Amino acid sequence: MTVLVVAALLKVALFIGLAFGVAAYATLAERKIAGWIQNRYGPNRVGPWGLLQPMADGIKLFFKEELLPTGANPFLFKLAPALVTGSALLAVAVIPLGDALTVAGKKIPLVVADMPVGILYLMAVSSLGVYGILLGGWSSNNKYSLLGGLRSAAQVVSYELTMVLAMATVLLFSGTMSTRGIALAQEGLWNVFRFPVGTVAFFLFWIASFAETNRLPFDLVECEPELVGGYHTEYSSMRFALFFLGEYVAMFVQASMLTTLFLGGHTLFGLERIFGNPVLNVLLGAAIFLAKTFFFLFVFIWVRWTLPRVRWDQLMALGWKVLLPLAMVTILAGGGGVIWGIY
Repeated sequence: MTVLVVAALLKVALFIGLAFGVAAYATLAERKIAGWIQNRYGPNRVGPWGLLQPMADGIKLFFKEELLPTGANPFLFKLAPALVTGSALLAVAVIPLGDALTVAGKKIPLVVADMPVGILYLMAVSSLGVYGILLGGWSSNNKYSLLGGLRSAAQVVSYELTMVLAMATVLLFSGTMSTRGIALAQEGLWNVFRFPVGTVAFFLFWIASFAETNRLPFDLVECEPELVGGYHTEYSSMRFALFFLGEYVAMFVQASMLTTLFLGGHTLFGLERIFGNPVLNVLLGAAIFLAKTFFFLFVFIWVRWTLPRVRWDQLMALGWKVLLPLAMVTILAGGGGVIWGIY
C-alpha cells in the first residue's frame, strides 16, 4: 500500500511538472519558431540561446502590479484564470505517458489515473476551461472582454461536438474508454491507419483541437494583434500569465490526446520493446510518446505563423456545416465497419 501511495504522489508531481515545463518552454518555442519562419532571431539574450527566457518572463510577471477594473466582480475576476489553468491540468491526469513499471511486485502504469472511463473524464474537465474564459470576459466589466468570452463559448460548443464524435469513433475501434487501453489496442495498427474512417476522424479531431485551444486560424476569442486583446484585456501580472499558461497546457493535452487516440501513444509497432531491460523499454516508450506529442506542438505553432485568421461566420460555418456532418457520417461508417468486421 505504501509503494502505491508513494508512486501515486510521484506520478502527480511528475505529470504536473511535465505539463508546466512543456507549457513554459512552448512559449519559447513559439517565439523561436516564429523567428525562424520570419527569417529573424527569436529570444537570444537571457541565458544560452535564450533558454532562460521563460524564467525571466515568469519573474517579470510575478512582480508586476495586479489591477482590478472598476466595477469588476472581484471573486469571479480572480477565479477565471485559475479555472482555465486548473481545467487544463486536470486533463493531464488521464494522459498515459508509457507502459507500466513493476516496483516491489506492483505494476504501476505511467498515468496518474488509469480510469475505465478516462475519455469521459477528459471530455468533462476539458469543457470547464470555457467557463473560465467566459467568466473572465464577463467579470471584467468590459464589453470587448465580454464579446471575446461569448465568442469562445460559441466556438467551443461548435467544435467540441466534432471532437466528441471523433473520439467516439476511436472508442468503437478500441472497445474501451480507458486512455491507456486505447493506446495499447493500437500496438498492431494505429487508428489513423484504419482508412478511411480512422484517417478522417484523425483530421477532424486535429482541426477541432485548434478551435478548442483558441489557436490560429481560430483565435477570434483573443485576436491579440488587434487593439483589444479579447477576454483577457483587463488582466495583468500573474492572472494574465495563468490564461496563457492554461492555453499552452491545453495545447500539450490536445497534442497528447492526438498521440494517444490515433498514433498509438507510446507504441511504435513493437520497437518500444527492443531492449531486454523493462525499465529501458518504459523509458523508450515515454520518449516515443513525447516525440509524437512535440511534433503536434510544433504543428500548432507552425500553423499560427502560416495561416491567416478566418472570419467569424467562416468559423461557425466550417464547424456546423462541414465538420459536424462529416463527423456524423464518420461515426456511422465506423460503427458499421465494426459490426461488419471491417475494423
